Amino acid sequence: MPGRAWKLGDNISTDEITPGRYIGLRSNLSELAKYTLIDTRADFVKGAREGDFVVAGRNFGMGSSREHAPVVIKLCGIRAVLAKSFARIFYRNAINIGLPAIICDTFKISDGDTLELELSEGYILNQTTNVRIEFPRMSKTMEAILQEGGLIPYVEKKGDLLLA
Repeated sequence: MPGRAWKLGDNISTDEITPGRYIGLRSNLSELAKYTLIDTRADFVKGAREGDFVVAGRNFGMGSSREHAPVVIKLCGIRAVLAKSFARIFYRNAINIGLPAIICDTFKISDGDTLELELSEGYILNQTTNVRIEFPRMSKTMEAILQEGGLIPYVEKKGDLLLA
């Protein structure tokens, strides 16, 4: 299923994803999601559609370990976050909640491009420019966690983190 690219820059912090002034809404995630990227891309929440992609530069999700950041991105219908690099805690939080965080070269993706993700094959097809962007495949365990919708559903189904 293709989706549109929402292009951001480098060093997007968790405070830009979920501004601190709204953190009191953290017990109501659907309400908190209404403010996702509000200071960075005011058009994001109203414009994002199921299956779209957040595309960024380096160090996406830097700053605090605010676990709400990947959750609200996912609640906005985002299929995956593509970035040149991620803050380590954001990356783990994203995988744990079932949001693919793909490390790839995002230089050849522009705002509004139509993208198709082939996670198990290790590439993104930019349908707008007909450019294929390859990325290193994730471990089988990480792919399985994403396939189950996150770490908790994975462990509930499999019982542990070992793959048979």
